[in-house]
Amino acid sequence: MVFIIESGSTKSDWMLLENNAIREYSTMGYNPCFHDSQTIVASINKNDSIMELSKQVTKVFFYGAGCSSKKMNKVVHHALSSIFSNASVVIDHDLKACAYATYRGKPTVSCILGTGSNSCFFDGETLVDLIPALGYVLGDEGSGSYFGKKLLSSFLYKKLPKEIEQDFLEKFDLNSEKIIERVYQEGNANVYLASFMPFIASHKENKFIQEMIKEGFKSFIKTHVLCYENIEKAEVNFVGSISSVFENELKEVAKELKINVGQIIRKPAESLVDYHKKYLL
Repeated sequence: MVFIIESGSTKSDWMLLENNAIREYSTMGYNPCFHDSQTIVASINKNDSIMELSKQVTKVFFYGAGCSSKKMNKVVHHALSSIFSNASVVIDHDLKACAYATYRGKPTVSCILGTGSNSCFFDGETLVDLIPALGYVLGDEGSGSYFGKKLLSSFLYKKLPKEIEQDFLEKFDLNSEKIIERVYQEGNANVYLASFMPFIASHKENKFIQEMIKEGFKSFIKTHVLCYENIEKAEVNFVGSISSVFENELKEVAKELKINVGQIIRKPAESLVDYHKKYLL
């Protein structure tokens, strides 16, 4: 049995391979920037379906947000090794999962637009990420946390259109004090900010939201895509819920900036399995 896990900060998709069969599971997202080993273990222990398989699994491939250094990877490795004690455990960055999931035999630029954002160039052997992912405070342009931050700041600055402000007040029991306390004094602020994306999507036809989304995508592409040489000749692929929900807006901005959009994949886990079966298993 082999587990292939693709984890963002909000949600993890678990794909179990046994012979030719695939089973899917889901847990919260595990990001070692915000979760220690004990938290990860405690969360997985609550999933009876996964725990029943723990001793039978022989390989685990985990690709996660925040898993971009040996120090961070050790946090997740320690947790998964303690649960899957009979398995070899490989921990790597979610950016590599993005590259693997979108690879179709030719060099490509692959981008993540989910709770956070990032990009890389992958030619089938070498992965290059020219611009660092700075997280939700300093970066994450075009991501769920980025747009959630824009929504909340617009609400607090009283810049939301009246109809959106009214709907916001009806749906959320929030004020300045509550928002600031939740963002600055509690954990997982990036996930909290991204949790407002369904509300934003419900108003996606509003001019204010349209402009906010397009400006965010422009910022992402100018920072994380146009940095690659000869980008106008390359295929640029996207994974993550934000790229899928706002596909039309993304393509419009990409066309304006002369970017050739290839695949847009909401959940890369299935494509990631295909890559492993072809190249790594």
